[in-house]
Amino acid sequence: MKTYHQNKTLVIIIAVIASTGGLLFGFDTGVISGAIPFLQQDFGLKDSQIENITAFGLIGAAMGAMIGGRLADVFGRKKIIIAAAIIFATGALWSGFSPNPTQLLLSRFYIGIAIGVSSFAVPLYIAEISPTRMRGTLVFLFQFMITIGILVSYLSDSAFANNNNEESWRAMFYVGIIPALILLIGAVFLPETPRWLMKKGKVEESLKILKKLEDHDQVTGIFNEMKDEVSKDSGKVSWKIMFSPWLKNALIIAVGIMFFQQFVGINTVIYYSPKIFLKAGFVGNEAAIWASVSVGVINVLFTVLSIYLVDKLGRRKLYFIGLSGIVISLICMGLVFIQKDIQLANYKWFLVISMLSYVGFFTLSIGPLGWLLISEVFPIKVRGLGSSIGSLANWGFNALVVWSFFKLTKIIGDAEVFWLFALIGLIGMLWGYRYIPETKGVSLEEIEEHWRSGKSPKDLHVAGDDRPMR
Repeated sequence: MKTYHQNKTLVIIIAVIASTGGLLFGFDTGVISGAIPFLQQDFGLKDSQIENITAFGLIGAAMGAMIGGRLADVFGRKKIIIAAAIIFATGALWSGFSPNPTQLLLSRFYIGIAIGVSSFAVPLYIAEISPTRMRGTLVFLFQFMITIGILVSYLSDSAFANNNNEESWRAMFYVGIIPALILLIGAVFLPETPRWLMKKGKVEESLKILKKLEDHDQVTGIFNEMKDEVSKDSGKVSWKIMFSPWLKNALIIAVGIMFFQQFVGINTVIYYSPKIFLKAGFVGNEAAIWASVSVGVINVLFTVLSIYLVDKLGRRKLYFIGLSGIVISLICMGLVFIQKDIQLANYKWFLVISMLSYVGFFTLSIGPLGWLLISEVFPIKVRGLGSSIGSLANWGFNALVVWSFFKLTKIIGDAEVFWLFALIGLIGMLWGYRYIPETKGVSLEEIEEHWRSGKSPKDLHVAGDDRPMR
């Protein structure tokens, strides 16, 4: 029992340090939200130019996700996290210093690379160092830190927001240097994952680290499973293996869950919440930013709840509970903008309540589940590559939604855009019935064997039911 608690404490410490990458992900994703109103005033930018600056950060994230997967498989998860921390720190300096919109756009692209890398490398790292019984909870720490980062960015934005100072946005970006340095220093002391070490033939080092992370009576069994899976996956890694028939479902899950995660419109709220609140009747940039802080608070609270539930209720139940709430909340948000023309009393507060409900259900379910599942469903040989494909899909879909949001509101209307997101959520529920697997209590090696057996995603929980949970 003593060994178990020692291992559990060490694993949690390692996961928390690595999850600082999630805090930076959230901070640099959310900080642009409060900076936008001041950027527009300082540089005299149009909405289309703001969309370009925001979208360029997402294109950088897609680039980081695309190139980072192969690098993570070649050089290891730890080194990739360290590289991301360096980019985060230098990118924060560049963003705050930017003398013109072009420099800011390039700096957001640069820092986007680090966001893209950390978005798959951190949950991948945590999944590979975590005992099976704790994997869902610990990977959800990544989502928790994302929400902490978003909240910190909102609070930081509100602290520096000054309607009398158009350059308030510069200090907002500079704050990102602090968590970047924390991650950089902490990552130096992290161990490499035993599964990656095994894959690289460093068997003794892999076993040494595994003994520190797993229960003593589980080490031998897990070690042998890892050896077996690595032997099956021997040979040169290439993109072709990702399109093997037995990996078809893993690829569909990775891309599909990121499609629905983004096309329910979550990042229109994260990036543009102050502008949405201004549209709804809040007066002044500072008031709109403070209204956005409530989004960050709900993000954090519901992530805490999701951490508690993921290894209790399981992945599938959380997915369907969350999407049901998302759809209802989006319908309500659309109703607010339908009523706007007749000046319905307090409609802006109904928008706040609907938006908080929407964010809460997203954070409880499909938000963290996307990152968890892409770190679980691929075999060890291509886990870095597969995770990066899921992350690449996330950022590509993210960029498309954010870039098109204001354009769509002008073409079809504010309410109709939110209802379109709701319709996509309904389709996501139908898709999820077939493709969302129940990976609770199933080891990474067992998940791989399930795909090799040609079984469907929705039957994965059946395969794991009669196995002892480790």
